[in-house]
Amino acid sequence: MPRTPLFLALEIDGDGAHPAAWRAADHPPADLLSPDRTAELVHRAERDGFHAVTIADSVLPPAASPGITARLDAVLRAAFAAPITSTIGLVPVVNAPWNEPFHLSAQISSLDHASLGRGGWLVAAEADAESSAVYGRDAVPDAFARHEETEDVVRAASLLWDSWEDGAAIRDADSGRYLDGAKVHPIRFEGRSFTVRGPAITPRPPQGRPPIFARPDEAPHDLIDVAVIGAPDRAALERSAAELRTGGIPRVIAEIEVALDARGRSARDRVRELDELARADGLPAWEAEGAAPRSDRAPLRFLGHPEELANLLDSLRGVVDGVRLFPAVVDTDAEELGRAVLPALRSRGIADAPVFGSTLRETLRLPRPESRFATAHTTSKAGAR
Repeated sequence: MPRTPLFLALEIDGDGAHPAAWRAADHPPADLLSPDRTAELVHRAERDGFHAVTIADSVLPPAASPGITARLDAVLRAAFAAPITSTIGLVPVVNAPWNEPFHLSAQISSLDHASLGRGGWLVAAEADAESSAVYGRDAVPDAFARHEETEDVVRAASLLWDSWEDGAAIRDADSGRYLDGAKVHPIRFEGRSFTVRGPAITPRPPQGRPPIFARPDEAPHDLIDVAVIGAPDRAALERSAAELRTGGIPRVIAEIEVALDARGRSARDRVRELDELARADGLPAWEAEGAAPRSDRAPLRFLGHPEELANLLDSLRGVVDGVRLFPAVVDTDAEELGRAVLPALRSRGIADAPVFGSTLRETLRLPRPESRFATAHTTSKAGAR
């Protein structure tokens, strides 16, 4: 594979990937519910040169620590960040099962409009007993049934984005025309547990279809723009990425948990202290002795010097198209990423700086899709000739 620059995404939910991250944060836990916190993190990520932030979410309160008992909705946080940023992509995690696809598609579409084409969607597929109870539904323990439900929601949302062709909204006050009705199409989608009728209530998103990020087992491959993968080791990551490319998924990014030498302390000393705090709270440690092997979906984990991380990321070019970095402690590790890692990546040509005015699709080097209704109309006209 060609060694093109890497796409760099930063996960900013909570205080960090380590279960005891909240103990090492530079702020009180209550600040997580402040819009100022969202603004601070997104502004920092944009200033540092990340191409996107992802914002994890769940319908359940955070379970990672006893000090945090609530969270803000990921789409609302992304929408709040849209008008106060200019180059960074905004990719909230949104659960597909049990969510109303009509409203979900409108939320992501509105985010894309508010950000002028920098919105995306990282698909989640929570359907366990606790999550399902929030929606008043039964759990879906079977992985295949959960995949089917997620597939229906993603397909319905994609159809709704296409239900307005480009140019359907005219907004011509002089002529009194505001809508070209011939370019707005009602959809008729029959899912396994729901039906969607009619067009979307918002015009087509600036990107046509905001990029869909998903784990390969949680969404239909023909609709995934960016596959997000974890792996227990480097060899497994390479195998998984190669299989996905062979299967036709346009982009693949790897998830990596990161703890760096920072603030005069080594990464391992920092993690050792965090592990002790986690055990005191009855939470899992990162470097527990005798721990079971990490799952195939777990992110890679890096502990070390910023330069070593830059070397690792350089070695991943051509294996994957980008990375989604999970800082062990957001306040400390994201700070070090911006201070030492990203400048090194840019100076070595491993990553490039975001370009003002680019959509998220353009940053990912993905084409903008035409509405399938416009394509069908063009095809039918060609056939008539």
